[in-house]
Amino acid sequence: IRHFISINDLSAAEINRLIQSAISLKKGPSTPLLKGKTLGMIFQKPSMRTRVSFDVAMYQLGGHAIDLQQTEVGIGTRESAADIARVMSRYVDAIMARVFNHSVLTDLAEYATVPVINGLSDVEHPCQAMADLMTIVELKGKLKGLVVAYIGDGNNCAASLALGAVALGAEVRIASPKGYWFSNEARAKITESAAKTGAVLLYTDDPRKTARGADVIYTDVWTSMGQEAESQERRRAFAGYQVNPSLLAMAKPDAIFMHPLPAHYGEEVSSGIMEDRRAVVFQQAENRLHVQKALLVNFLKNPK
Repeated sequence: IRHFISINDLSAAEINRLIQSAISLKKGPSTPLLKGKTLGMIFQKPSMRTRVSFDVAMYQLGGHAIDLQQTEVGIGTRESAADIARVMSRYVDAIMARVFNHSVLTDLAEYATVPVINGLSDVEHPCQAMADLMTIVELKGKLKGLVVAYIGDGNNCAASLALGAVALGAEVRIASPKGYWFSNEARAKITESAAKTGAVLLYTDDPRKTARGADVIYTDVWTSMGQEAESQERRRAFAGYQVNPSLLAMAKPDAIFMHPLPAHYGEEVSSGIMEDRRAVVFQQAENRLHVQKALLVNFLKNPK
């Protein structure tokens, strides 16, 4: 059984194929490719985009999605991830889980006999990265040779984006304050992937260095879910890392601005930034639906 726990679970060729499949699904009418199939969705964390996009994706593909909250499932408290995986596998055709701890996903994948999809963990957010890559390809035609600049916290979204972008041959620049860089494990994976494709990697604590001449400017919240106690400290650490018109002006004239949402205006982005002609944030959000359709068709029709 194939799972989608990390962007690294896909080869560059598979990423490209899925992006093209998503673009095709976006253009065409809905077809019941997954008629009779059911997706079990487990949510430890609140969600809008992940829940709605997966639910609508299954509906439009002729299938069905079941939403299970942590209060109902109780992963790790009421029941182990291993037992949940073994039971759910007898009911549904795939499991999508949005969890606090990445180890929950690896446990689900180890014991499930159906595909397990990472809807977000503290380590990676590969479905978001696939939508990001799809959006860049739609607007720029490719990733290879582009400069993708990420400014902000070295979090799960950033790690998946960097892994996917270097796999497709983009130059990736990461600007984070010291102490908020990628984990050693994430950095090692990104470096290894970049070495295979010859992609250039730059790590710095200077946002201007990443923005100069970039094709894509990308940021995310400074404080993710579960880090609320650190919010004041993080606001201090990230002062100067806000994406605003003056920082965007340093990128190429035809650069695009991306954010996975939700956005905290006045923190990582200035007020009004979403109305900037370079912002493609809502196209990026829409593409969660289309890329997840492509993933679901791929994993449910070809579970091996």
